[in-house]
Amino acid sequence: MKTIATILTGAIVAVGVSATAQAQTIVVGGKNFTEQLLMAEMTAQLLQASGYQVNKRDGMGSQVVRDAQVNGQVDVYWEYTGTSLVTYNKIGEPMNAEDTYNTVKEMDANVGLTWLDPSAANNTYALAARSSDDKTDSIRTLSDLAAAYNAGTTLLMAVNAEFPGRPDGLPGLEEAYGFQTTRDNLRSMDSGLTYQALQQDQVDIALVFATDGRIEAFDFRVLEDDKGFFPNYALAPVIRTETLDANPDLAEPLNALSAVLSDEVMQGLNAAVDVEHEAIETVASEFLSANDLI
Repeated sequence: MKTIATILTGAIVAVGVSATAQAQTIVVGGKNFTEQLLMAEMTAQLLQASGYQVNKRDGMGSQVVRDAQVNGQVDVYWEYTGTSLVTYNKIGEPMNAEDTYNTVKEMDANVGLTWLDPSAANNTYALAARSSDDKTDSIRTLSDLAAAYNAGTTLLMAVNAEFPGRPDGLPGLEEAYGFQTTRDNLRSMDSGLTYQALQQDQVDIALVFATDGRIEAFDFRVLEDDKGFFPNYALAPVIRTETLDANPDLAEPLNALSAVLSDEVMQGLNAAVDVEHEAIETVASEFLSANDLI
């Protein structure tokens, strides 16, 4: 017959095991476009293979997922250095890639976030046109685009919901290049639909992301940012410092994944989903396996 002491000891052990399991449940966040959905899925599979329980919460807007992480509702997600610099930390001063990373790493530490190793993937904003179109063939740079708007040329631009309101988006771009669009010039839609709208000749210019595989697949021409307005948007895992302190082994697999990412790699992964219509879960698992990460 068990003694009271034995029963109590067993209860304490059970509580300890439960608390440990709870501490190892990592909430993985993500934004609402293909690359972010891929990164959230790869992170979830990677951490599960490392022995962690994972709760994946993707499909959020930029500010929503950032606020969720700062407030402790999301433990880790992949962010872009330029987004943190300009949108979250309100720094408009142009910086190179290294300074951008170091600045956001230092500033975000003040709100309890740790930036792990940055990848070589730079998913900067860009504007693109069709490679062959009489209306836009002469527009090769963002300065050319500004001149066209200033000359009264009617150009329809596809943008996502965030771009017209972000300081590293349309308002800052217009200020840097000295032009102004109107509501009549803009067609707001989900990020993924801007490519389709441009391909199908519904618009003349489209907001794209530099690591998107559809740029090459759809034969788009990216307009040169000849004044260097858009900051570096290196993709990196960002984790709550409290979560990392409690689970220091999290850094190794996340840094290992970051080390194998580049513009070319992300373009290929994104194209597999958006052009070849493969399932995100399949693309994620095949990539992780091919790189011996799981």
